[in-house]
Amino acid sequence: MLATHKLKTLEDLVRASTAEELIWINGYLSGLVADKVRTSTPANGSSVESKGVRKATICYGTETGNAKKLALQLTQKAKQSGITVQCKGLDQYRFEDLDRETDFFVIVSTQGEGEPPEPAKKFFGMLFDAQPNLSAMRFGVLALGDTAYPLFCKAGEDLDARLESLGAKRVLPLKKCDVDYEATAMEWFDSMVALYSQIPEASTPQAGTKTAEKHTGKKYYDGVISSHINLNDRGSSKQTYHIEIRTREAIDYAPGDAIAIVPENRPELVERILSLAAVDGATEFESSKGRHPVAELLTRHLNICYLLSATVKKYAALTGHQIPDTRMDLVDLLRIYPLKEKGQFQELIRLLPGIAPRLYSVASSPKQNDQEVHLTVGRHRFHAQGDELFGLCSSFLGDLPNGTPIRFYVHRNRAFKLPADEADVIMVGPGTGIAPFRSFLADRDAGGAKGRNWLFFGEQHFRSDFLYQAELQQYLATGVLQKISLAFSRDQKEKIYVQHRMKEEGAELFSWLERGAYLFVSGTKDPMSKDVEQALLQIIEVQGKVSADEAVIYLDKMKKEGRYQKDVY
Repeated sequence: MLATHKLKTLEDLVRASTAEELIWINGYLSGLVADKVRTSTPANGSSVESKGVRKATICYGTETGNAKKLALQLTQKAKQSGITVQCKGLDQYRFEDLDRETDFFVIVSTQGEGEPPEPAKKFFGMLFDAQPNLSAMRFGVLALGDTAYPLFCKAGEDLDARLESLGAKRVLPLKKCDVDYEATAMEWFDSMVALYSQIPEASTPQAGTKTAEKHTGKKYYDGVISSHINLNDRGSSKQTYHIEIRTREAIDYAPGDAIAIVPENRPELVERILSLAAVDGATEFESSKGRHPVAELLTRHLNICYLLSATVKKYAALTGHQIPDTRMDLVDLLRIYPLKEKGQFQELIRLLPGIAPRLYSVASSPKQNDQEVHLTVGRHRFHAQGDELFGLCSSFLGDLPNGTPIRFYVHRNRAFKLPADEADVIMVGPGTGIAPFRSFLADRDAGGAKGRNWLFFGEQHFRSDFLYQAELQQYLATGVLQKISLAFSRDQKEKIYVQHRMKEEGAELFSWLERGAYLFVSGTKDPMSKDVEQALLQIIEVQGKVSADEAVIYLDKMKKEGRYQKDVY
């Protein structure tokens, strides 16, 4: 029981509050109670420890936008109450993740003759066709409908019954809303938040998963390509792939790290080399990578593309050809300057360096799924001697279909790491530089970080090159992103880049820095990162009212404090 003076204070607050404010206070108190339950000490003196962070997923299926609006409202309310939550449309939800959900709440409308909304039909179809084991799931469904129709809230009813039949535990009764849904929906929101404070923390990993182990050496993972999407729309001059790799074991990585992949050479190129050399691919040869059939060496182990000029010079010395100082592919070297005798091929194999692993920043967070890692890969184009060439690994990854096995290891990047959850973060990542920041945002969202997030993103065209547009807009709507500044360089006569947007918002950017914000830059080293740093120095000089030399000292201090970090290539 409250003391008299405390009770009076509470009653005064209640009388002075609006209905919306009371709803917020209710959620706030629920979060405090949940936190107190997790951290309190029982009478016997043994402490109650959190057994893991519970994560709720809120999904919506909508035709007119009402379900989405409610889902975003619920997401904000849940976060204000200290609940770690993700919000997704059923049209964007990956069905294969369903059996990994622990707390799953859905807001869905009904259309026509009791049908789900058009964007949700694929999810419904898969749910009723498949038989996932949902025994680890707790769920609740909020159904939107219109009592003027005979099949009122039928889609919600079907979803609720189907989840239960697949083993999920209903923790909130199905709630049906008519066209005036606001008050009923808010009651459901309150029930969800209050219930969540009573749900115990997750105690053990899902069946079939293992906790990631720490490794002192290089740990290789065997995965499979589970998703492969070109993020650029029609009309774009670029090809940027979102690639998801799934494994059977937990992957030990963190936002800011990179994935190292050793690409393979194209089979048709290897066949052409063997034909020019008149060698059987099954013949074993000795190389810097050991003794293997030569077809395997040329496919999986040795570099045959865009050879260094030093390697070309060694080939010239071996064959006696006069070859200019240049770089070229092995197939062109053999075609233009053929071997003079068959025995020289063994020496050539010994000359070839191994295929170097390529590093790609992770674009996912292990807090969301530790058996998966996502990459953002731009197909690299460059010109040599008038010919357009493509990067070996970006083309290799770009051509891989779903279901392809792939081997990789994690490359640590301790110089590019998120700060404490309370810190503000500014991210500058045009093009594929968005990759680590997608990881940052996912991690901060999943962990319930309180610090503010501001993203600068740029590409060529808004319509065709806005990478992860739907996700970023969702982060903005749910409050994970406080601010996003966009620069699409080719959408107007004068080219505009991220550094221009930084200068335009220099006063606010500097105020973030003055309050201790961390600034991260990711993407191409030259000229992007240099232009961004120059713009940053100018902002510090103008907004801080200091000299150019003092601006350099200010930035150097940020570097020493770890508040200015770059991951550029």
